[in-house]
Amino acid sequence: MGEDPERWETFPGERLVVAVARTVTSTVRVLDVLRPVLRDDPRVSLVFAFDPTSAFNDGVHDLLRSVGARILPWQQFARIRPDLIITASENADLAAAHHTAPVLVLPHGVGFHKVVPDSRSDRDRLAGVVPDALLRSGRARLAVSHPDQAAQLAAAHPATSGQTLLVGDPCYDALLDGRALRGRYRRALGVGDGRRLIVLSSTWRDGSVLGRDAGLPARLLAELPLDDYAVALITHPNITSAHGRYALHSLLDSARAAGLLLIPPTAGWQATLLAADLLIGDHGSVTFYGAALGTPLVLGAFGEDEAVAGTPMAELGRIAPRLVPGDPLRPQIERALATGQPTGDDTAVRLRKLGESAFAAPGRALDLLRTAVYGLLGLPEPAGPPPRRAPEPPVPQDRPDPVTATYLITSLSEEPDGPRVLIERTPAAVAAHMSVPQADAPGGPFRHLSCADDEEDRQWSESASVLIRRAPAESTVTADRWIDDTLARYPGCLLAAAAVTGRGCRVGLRDGRTVEVSATGLMDDAAVLAGAVYACLRAGRSLDGLVALCLGNRTEDTALRLIRRTHRPDGHGTG
Repeated sequence: MGEDPERWETFPGERLVVAVARTVTSTVRVLDVLRPVLRDDPRVSLVFAFDPTSAFNDGVHDLLRSVGARILPWQQFARIRPDLIITASENADLAAAHHTAPVLVLPHGVGFHKVVPDSRSDRDRLAGVVPDALLRSGRARLAVSHPDQAAQLAAAHPATSGQTLLVGDPCYDALLDGRALRGRYRRALGVGDGRRLIVLSSTWRDGSVLGRDAGLPARLLAELPLDDYAVALITHPNITSAHGRYALHSLLDSARAAGLLLIPPTAGWQATLLAADLLIGDHGSVTFYGAALGTPLVLGAFGEDEAVAGTPMAELGRIAPRLVPGDPLRPQIERALATGQPTGDDTAVRLRKLGESAFAAPGRALDLLRTAVYGLLGLPEPAGPPPRRAPEPPVPQDRPDPVTATYLITSLSEEPDGPRVLIERTPAAVAAHMSVPQADAPGGPFRHLSCADDEEDRQWSESASVLIRRAPAESTVTADRWIDDTLARYPGCLLAAAAVTGRGCRVGLRDGRTVEVSATGLMDDAAVLAGAVYACLRAGRSLDGLVALCLGNRTEDTALRLIRRTHRPDGHGTG
């Protein structure tokens, strides 16, 4: 690049490939495949050209810089002579530069199933099809993942006839290769074996999941118990490009405070999809990939006016079950998880077969793509197959801090083998979406707010019924002193609890009583152990003895021992 580039090169390649980057979505697709396709080949020089003309160009330059790509200024693009142009954006103006090099256009989604606004007019157009001028030049080659797509394009745009290349879908192949790493992906997201991962996937525009219901993530977190479920959100890059990361985070602020796992739009969505127990999607490509993998699926939205009739995506919209707006979410989610889909018929199997049918030559996409690229370059392929790598583990954006303010729903029942306390927790940040249970029986259910002593949002600590010392105390004396100070400082607090290293948990009542609580297993969360004391107190049951404590998928015997302490006039107590 620049004047006399040969003077400065270390690797004087025989062919120049220019990858045109216009949007984040299209750039990610190109980055995913170029390294394995051009691996170890000094004959090929690669440079990226950033086309800044898209309304969704925000983030492209940063993305290219983050991977160390050499970026060609767009105004210089017309002055070079590439041997091949590769892009996953059909909107780049590649006919005006008077190049003669072939142009390989990769899809940046699943096929050609969506109608989107045309940036060059006030009409809509079929996503994935390059402008007529480039088609008429004969230089374009449109990569397709199935022969049916070539037929679809020829019917909609006759000029595409003879200009398609069957290469399969590298993204689908990577998903297939990553299925064996599901456990690793779940651990990366912090989702243990006892929790279900609900993944929301939203494409862009007002017919998407977020476009129809931006409050859905917060409502899910409010209705699904914290210890049983985790919720992750995958968003189309165009959402962030159009509105900005700040606006998106502001819109999702309560959900993020409640533990929402927000997946970066440039990486991690594949691994997150593989980690999912249930996918709530729309007419975006992630939803279709999930269906092809056999992931239990319900639609939170579907843009019928955007899905192209007769395509597999349109068929998915016709047969996939949908969330019922206005109905409680938890029963719908539980039914979908129990049966694979809410209706109990063969819909899940039909969706998987529909998805699989859209991808030809599974497992061979990179091989086919490399053959196409080297054929267009007029070079023999390198020896050996290109590497096939599973997706990298996901890293959520701004990984959420532990939830330190929760509402606990507790209930106590007398069973033949003794009392049983059931606890479910909901983040306080989404309390506006919670329904308040009615205690219509002596054993509850009861609701109370529990908060850690280092909670940053002071509204929760000042109104909590139970306050928890986050850091374990080194001794019972330290724990009791903290309990007395906390009860004195917060007159509305009923219980104060502190774990003691190696000694269980101390729970102090405002009337001076203290309860030592210890579980037989690994249930050592002071908020949970204090919740057992709260349930017994509200139910009028003795604070001495054994109870079975149920949280999530765990049940552990828990011992309560009542202690009376003498209080000093200054408010501190002695044993």
